[in-house]
Amino acid sequence: MSLYFASCKAPFGNIWVIADEKGISRIELFEEDWVQFLEKNPDIQEGSKCCNEAVRQLDEYFCGKRKEFDLPLSIEGTAFRKQVWKALQQIPYGEVRSYSEVAEMIGNPKAVRAVGQANRSNQIPIIIPCHRVIGKNGHLVGYAGSNTPIKKLLLEIEGYLPFNK
Repeated sequence: MSLYFASCKAPFGNIWVIADEKGISRIELFEEDWVQFLEKNPDIQEGSKCCNEAVRQLDEYFCGKRKEFDLPLSIEGTAFRKQVWKALQQIPYGEVRSYSEVAEMIGNPKAVRAVGQANRSNQIPIIIPCHRVIGKNGHLVGYAGSNTPIKKLLLEIEGYLPFNK
């Protein structure tokens, strides 16, 4: 399967959008992860209609002009993870849910830790808005490892500011 990429400027640095023939399959937020991806996929080609459209929509999002993404996605994962990722896409722009609320959304209230693992394994951050999931106590927890400042920045772009009080 052919892979394509395009880069995009985000408020926190460059990000890379990766697509296959079906749609967006990955977004790399950090250069070191992008370099590792390139090493494993040396035949990746620059540019595709899908990647370019994703960059356009991400640019609009970062400028506060886009609240929803309209892109084909190529999602790989277990049925449970896909269910969680679909639920994440139902969280409205500028709002958050706790991990336990997401577990309830998918009809599995005891699966809080599994929801956290699904969030962590989301390969299409921002478009599948895992940044909108916070701790039950309202704290920003876990984002791309320990990069909660990026989570905070994305929520600020969306106008969600209660944690600044």
